[in-house]
Amino acid sequence: MSEQNNKFSYSYSAPTEKERKEVESLRGWYTEEKEPDKLAQLKKLDDKVKRPPEALALSLGVVGTLIFGGGMAMILEAGLLVWGALVSLVGLVPLALAYPLYKQLLKKLKDKYRDEILRLSDEILHEDEQ
Repeated sequence: MSEQNNKFSYSYSAPTEKERKEVESLRGWYTEEKEPDKLAQLKKLDDKVKRPPEALALSLGVVGTLIFGGGMAMILEAGLLVWGALVSLVGLVPLALAYPLYKQLLKKLKDKYRDEILRLSDEILHEDEQ
């Protein structure tokens, strides 16, 4: 009869200071008694300004590229020169609009959140002086 090895090993490592701060920061978002700090609020507002225009521009770019590529495939693979050219031209429309719409929406959101972002950033900068 062979003897089985019934050993159990366990190792533990405490989180580093950086990990502990990150965990506390995340935990703060889910506890009701603690408000998020001003820097986190500032980052969140910055994301509200930047993400929607980026999402719009990327979506238009992807859709336009797919439509344009479909038109090119029609020309090259199916030999449909006129229809392929028309489909490709339709695909160029969202591609051409992506950047101007990005800039316009970004400007609109900057104007909307400018006062709040400047107020928060001033508070953060002046806390260090006190």
